Amino acid sequence: MTSTPLPTLTLYTRTGCHLCEQAAANLGAAGLAFTPVDIDADPDLRARWTDHVPVLAWTPPGQPEQVLGKGAFSRARAGQIKLHLMRRASGT
Repeated sequence: MTSTPLPTLTLYTRTGCHLCEQAAANLGAAGLAFTPVDIDADPDLRARWTDHVPVLAWTPPGQPEQVLGKGAFSRARAGQIKLHLMRRASGT
């Protein structure tokens, strides 16, 4: 039996954000692939997320972007997100 690969997520961050650094470390420890995006590099993203970072999102095929969570991402929360994505990928 082969497993379905998990999607690469988007982690909206900003420089100097300790919660963003913690989120990146805990998501990485959970084995989740993500692309960090600094919201301060894009005026539209900065206006959209203001001070509400970190934000973890993904874009399912053929669907709009979905936010998986905002704020602090503990190792436990990262594990819950991974489990959610694994279940979704397997169709259960």
